[in-house]
Amino acid sequence: MQDAVLAVGTRKGLFLGRRRGGTWELDGPHFRAQAVYSVGIDTRGAAPRVLAGGDSAHWGPSVFHSDDLGATWEEPRRQPVKYPKDTGTSLERVWQLQPAGAEAPGVVYAGTEPGGLFRSADGGETFELMRSLWDHPTREKWEPGGGGLAVHTVVTDPRGAGSVTVAVSAGGVYRTVDGGANWAPSNAGVQVVFQPDRYPEFGQCVHKVARDAVDPDRLYLQNHWGVYRSDDAGATWTDIGAGLPSDFGFAVAAHPSRGGTAYLFPITADADRVPAENRCRVYRTSDAGATWEPLASGLPQGDHYGTVLRDALCTDDADPAGVYFGNRNGEVFASADEGESWTQLAAHLPDVLCVRAAAL
Repeated sequence: MQDAVLAVGTRKGLFLGRRRGGTWELDGPHFRAQAVYSVGIDTRGAAPRVLAGGDSAHWGPSVFHSDDLGATWEEPRRQPVKYPKDTGTSLERVWQLQPAGAEAPGVVYAGTEPGGLFRSADGGETFELMRSLWDHPTREKWEPGGGGLAVHTVVTDPRGAGSVTVAVSAGGVYRTVDGGANWAPSNAGVQVVFQPDRYPEFGQCVHKVARDAVDPDRLYLQNHWGVYRSDDAGATWTDIGAGLPSDFGFAVAAHPSRGGTAYLFPITADADRVPAENRCRVYRTSDAGATWEPLASGLPQGDHYGTVLRDALCTDDADPAGVYFGNRNGEVFASADEGESWTQLAAHLPDVLCVRAAAL
């Protein structure tokens, strides 16, 4: 079994787990009393870099990084993510820290509230606002979702650095194919249940997007009501929610190497945000959403009320793949066999906001 690192961002600090020889050790909290809404693990360098978006009630939001798996942390001398003065706004929160792939060495993206996308070319030490998205003519019409107005998902493309897909709550999916010079809404087929126009060009309350491991044009999307798949890089979307106990939820994650395979954690409803049917179950598709199967071996079997948020479900890049999730009960679960069986790694942590993992 491969060694792995697990980062768990909570409302009161960051916890780091290490798996050595099949045994997990968890330490923390790092950044005590800070809400950690975003974590990235960059494995492209000689040593893994852990990036954390901390949110101090006193000092405000910042981005920290560690190149020794949390033994020490560095914060840039100047605020790493900062809105230019002419935007008339200031950073409220870093919702997403997403290292690009091998196609863009050193590049890390930061999605922020209020609805901005930043790009770093130095591994996450300094960031620059991508003005083309900020200045998009539709941005002023974006409305905040329940968690605020944020760029919360960044999906890069292994075929080239110019293609990036983002999700905005509640602006929908946007895509660039020219490195950010231009952005276009990519929401055809995604429903907005709370508007008179059910299928607008933009304004969808997208909760999460993940890219298929084998077919880069295939994307999976968990919406505010609705689970979708795109086979054309987001140009059009098809509903694949049949067979799920609920098509409401926050998280979706793709298998790191097996095509057509993705994971969800269904939630009862937008007005009743608990696990569907009050059961702690991850659902997996192995045929790109044609069918779904519940995965619950080793998970709590009685009534359960731990909600999994949009960034609190992930996979690593091991073989077989690891799958991980944390919930608002402060529980963290891991599977080393692609979801077939689960082990509880932690309980009674603060509210889990995000989970990221990587094989070492």
